[in-house]
Parts: sequence; structure tokens; C-alpha cells
Amino acid sequence: MRHFGTIAGAVGLVSAAVLWGASHQLNAADNDLEAVKRQFVGHYELLSFISYPEEGGEVDNNYEGRITYDEHDNMTAQGMPKDLPARAAASDRNVSGGFAYYGSVKWDIENQIVTHRVEGSPSRGSWVGEDNVRHYEFVDGLLKLSIVDDEGRTTGTLTWRKYE
Repeated sequence: MRHFGTIAGAVGLVSAAVLWGASHQLNAADNDLEAVKRQFVGHYELLSFISYPEEGGEVDNNYEGRITYDEHDNMTAQGMPKDLPARAAASDRNVSGGFAYYGSVKWDIENQIVTHRVEGSPSRGSWVGEDNVRHYEFVDGLLKLSIVDDEGRTTGTLTWRKYE
């Protein structure tokens, strides 16, 4: 009987340790997620939007824009070709180009993915209800958001600088 009590006590201690360890790991993951969210929160200006065609090389899309992430897991982004105002001034038609959308945000910190759930887009109505999945990295104080196709090839990278 005494032997059983010792085993039960040991099992109880091990179980408590395992539960504490699992709880500790979950809290650490939560803290990492919160740290990533804090790193995103703010207003950014677009420094470059580079596309990578299938045939190779890179194309500077010559864009300007803004993106904002708030502390409530929301975002909004706008971007346009820098020459859009000049093209519009030279035409009597409505000249459009670029992107504008807003929505909620989810993070996958293990894979460094941020997902923008598009709730509204005056420029791309077909995006509403879809997810814009971006691979992210912070490099030298800049936020890089990359677009990756279904084959895993990076097709574009937007580089953003946070307004301080």
C-alpha cells in the first residue's frame, strides 16, 4: 500500500510538472504572438513594390502607399503607381490603378505569415471575403511582406518603413 502511495505521488508530481510545462509553453507562445503583434502595430510608408516574373529578374512597380496595423487586429492598406496623378491629369477618363483594402489580421508566427482578411476594397471588389496571405520579416527596421504563389515562388515583395 505504501508503495502504491509513492507511485501515485510520483505520478502526481510528474503530471503537475507536465501540465506546468505545457502551460508555460503556451504562455511563452502567447507572449511571442503578442510581441509580434506589437511589432506590427503602427503606420508605414511603402518604400518599394518589386515583382518577380516567372522568366526571372525583378520589376520595380514604382508604387507609393501606406499600411496601418492597429492593436485590435485590424489593418488597412493603399498603394498606387507614382505616376497615377500625371496619367489622370493627361486624360479626360477616370484613370485607376493600385490597391486599397481593409480588414482583420491573423498571424502564424511559426511560419512568419500574416493574413489580411479583406472586408472591403473599393479598388478590387473581387478581393472582398478573401485572404491576402503575406510572408513577413523585419529586416533592418523595415517590414517586408512577400506574396508567394501556390508553388512556393515569391512573386512580389512590398517593403514598408514604420513612421516613428
